[in-house]
Amino acid sequence: MKLLRFNQLDSQVPASFSGMLDRIFSDTLQAASKQFTPAVDILEDELSYEIHLAVPGVKKSDFKIDLIDGKLSVSGERKLNGKQEGKTFHTLETQFGSFQRSFFIPEDVLVEKIEAKYEDGILVIQLPKTVKKIQKASIQVH
Repeated sequence: MKLLRFNQLDSQVPASFSGMLDRIFSDTLQAASKQFTPAVDILEDELSYEIHLAVPGVKKSDFKIDLIDGKLSVSGERKLNGKQEGKTFHTLETQFGSFQRSFFIPEDVLVEKIEAKYEDGILVIQLPKTVKKIQKASIQVH
């Protein structure tokens, strides 16, 4: 039995044509891309911003995070595991290679308190906001 990826087009297009298109695009994209762009979620609440990068299979030591002139750059590399050498990939949908994402951070971020953690394939960068001091006064009319 051969393990194949389900393809929605298979029910609408003759199998030979669908398979041919799939192989052309997959082979071309895999050969051309030695880099990828990880998916990102950006969240905000009253206290901080959070950037979540989906990068499963990357070692913590393979991340590089820099902040220069308000531009936060995250880069790294997801390497093929040595256990796959000598094996033939029939389907390769996970992304391997180098990656980089950059973000301009708001001025209200406390740069010295930025933290990053990596857990369950998600890199979370916490960007705490400065606490705004609200000056409030009641002014009486004379």
